[in-house]
Amino acid sequence: MSDNDNSKNNTAADVITYIGVPLAVLGVLPILYNTVITLAVLSKIKRMLRHSKLTALTRSDVVNRVIEVELPRYAVKPMDRFNDRAEYWTISKSPSSIPGGSWTTFNWKTNVIGLKNQRLEYADQLRQPQVDVAFDELICYLLDLGAIPDAHGWRLLRSTGLWTPVGCALMTSPDGKEKALTLGPLDGSDGHLSLAVNWSSTWTTRDYSHLPPYWVRLPPPPATKKQEATVAEDSSSIAHNDTTSTAEKEDPNPFEADTSSSLAKRSLDSTTHLVDNPPQQPITVQISTDGIMTALSQEDQLLSSLHLDSLYVDHLRIRAGKTAGVWFASAATAYGTTSQTILWNYKIPDDVLAFSRRDTMPCGVLVLLGVVDEAATPEWATRHDDQGPALDLFARRNREQREAMMAEARMPPAQRATAARDRQMRENQARIDDMKDKMRLQQQRKEARTLEAMQSPRWDTKVVAGHSFAFLKRTGEEVPEGMKLREYAGTILHRMVLDGRFATTVCGMLDLWKAWADNGGLRKSDVAALQEDLATFAQAAVLLAMIHDTSNASEGTLSMDLQECMKLWRVVRLG
Repeated sequence: MSDNDNSKNNTAADVITYIGVPLAVLGVLPILYNTVITLAVLSKIKRMLRHSKLTALTRSDVVNRVIEVELPRYAVKPMDRFNDRAEYWTISKSPSSIPGGSWTTFNWKTNVIGLKNQRLEYADQLRQPQVDVAFDELICYLLDLGAIPDAHGWRLLRSTGLWTPVGCALMTSPDGKEKALTLGPLDGSDGHLSLAVNWSSTWTTRDYSHLPPYWVRLPPPPATKKQEATVAEDSSSIAHNDTTSTAEKEDPNPFEADTSSSLAKRSLDSTTHLVDNPPQQPITVQISTDGIMTALSQEDQLLSSLHLDSLYVDHLRIRAGKTAGVWFASAATAYGTTSQTILWNYKIPDDVLAFSRRDTMPCGVLVLLGVVDEAATPEWATRHDDQGPALDLFARRNREQREAMMAEARMPPAQRATAARDRQMRENQARIDDMKDKMRLQQQRKEARTLEAMQSPRWDTKVVAGHSFAFLKRTGEEVPEGMKLREYAGTILHRMVLDGRFATTVCGMLDLWKAWADNGGLRKSDVAALQEDLATFAQAAVLLAMIHDTSNASEGTLSMDLQECMKLWRVVRLG
């Protein structure tokens, strides 16, 4: 019995040894396989993160073959154009190769705004979180580097929104052959507009010496004879001050010392001198969506962001109840968009655009003001022939005089002298009455001519500006020969920045012009106001013509598409 029991026990042990152990090993193999694969994938993920210089928290579940990666989410903005010049104009030295990390092509100012946890099984499932960036700052940065907007892509984005196909180009390389900014997939964008960027260092065609987007350079007005004389006086006074300062250094006890009142007077004199004699150098102004932001008096290049508020611009800021800021921003935008400077972020108000398009100035009024010769206008006034009535009146007076003198000849001498005296009194009174009638008729005709002028055919703003510009040249408004209308508009804007009173006067004239255009036409008081300040009216016409040129091509074009898209999406996801 014992031998039989031992044989049975050996048989069971053999079964466990030769069958159970292999089965147990086979059961452990999947776990071992998952462990090896998970560690291999984790090693590859860490290598990808290290290569992209990303800091992440990783966890692995070897049994379930799951890897968790926790990456930070950032809000970014471009580097400072002036203080971080090297980083601003170059691409990153270590861009990320992980999908969703195209934003690492550039150098950014970053701010951590959260964490994103990903559960992965394979390394190619790793995604770098998209970053939040202001849409206008992103577009401004790419424009500054030299990117070109794609008109078709912006039109499609404006019309279809988030349904725009992935890969649609919004910005291209300077040569237009490569895509620089495209629509990205909506995965993880949380309803935001998703974009992807691509850039090469060879595409950067601009540098710090170029004017940034949304900035416009206003040329200085030409130097007048008065300013040239002032410069000569300043040069002589500087030489005199140098001599005086040398004498004061030799004399330890000068006769007079500077007081606080003298310093205040000197500061006031300097401000008055700046208005009366504007500096003969350009002024660079920044136009944002809210109008003028900063103004800087500078030389040829914008090299620093220090003292950007060196010029006073509060009188040109957009405020409720004030129109000067709107007029200046509209005219500066029009002036900038007609040059190589891109000013697409400020939207000229619709009522200003509509006003600039309309024919609002009667040509007859321009004739009354002396701006246009009547021969250059269509016939609008009643023509009067006064030669016939004047001859009839002359013949009647002569006939009456002869008849009276013949009657006097038949009278006795005493009565003849009395009659002659009475006749001369009647003739003098008749002359006075004729003169009064003539003046009354002239006044009536003048009033009728004014009414006819106000009802005369109305001219386009561009035509009015052309005649006004010629009028300024004729009247000696210091417009040099060869200066174009657009250049003169820039000098007007330059003066508006420096001279608040001049800016108020010009904008007041534009308000008056717009008021009579909206109210059905001019009144006599409006014509009188124009006669009092013809130069200001002519300058206002030049600025309005600039807006007119912009409005002709703005609706439905690239600039309008850009403005509408940036207004719709303030912040986008870039990855």
